[in-house]
Amino acid sequence: MNARPSTLVIGYGNPGRRDDGLGPCAAEAVELARIPGVDVLSDYQLNVEHAADVSAHDVVVFIDAAVGTTGPCFLRRLLPRSFGTFSTHTMRPEAVLALAQDIFGWSGRAFLLGIRGYAFEDFGEDLSTQAAENLERACALLLAALRAGSLDAQVTDGPTYDSYTPCHGGEPCTKASM
Repeated sequence: MNARPSTLVIGYGNPGRRDDGLGPCAAEAVELARIPGVDVLSDYQLNVEHAADVSAHDVVVFIDAAVGTTGPCFLRRLLPRSFGTFSTHTMRPEAVLALAQDIFGWSGRAFLLGIRGYAFEDFGEDLSTQAAENLERACALLLAALRAGSLDAQVTDGPTYDSYTPCHGGEPCTKASM
């Protein structure tokens, strides 16, 4: 195993639906940072094919917009979980992990970075002012953790088998060095 684990960051969401684009925006920021050992993907939604991508890495970070959090963002551990059925429109990160584990023998660590969004009903590629501020804080947290090679030190809640469980983690992004 490498001294520093290989990491995959997957930002997902629809950039044409305002704050739903927080995941891809964060992925772009990670890509621009060019951190050695960190690969980045961005997509509208998670698909079964992402299991193969996950299986090639020791650590995976999923990034998505969140509405069930009181703070600007949260970082929590994720655990694999099969949901019995798959839909190409509602695949959860835990299901991707379960597929990676079952099909490819993946046994890495996974995290979910949820970034609080506010505007989802309108069409447009701009983020709301509050979501843009949350994105900045979340990216500072994530980039610091990726550069240090330790996401565990920044975890604010978890682990969880269900990414749709609301998180009320307070102000977790204050751990980031701005």
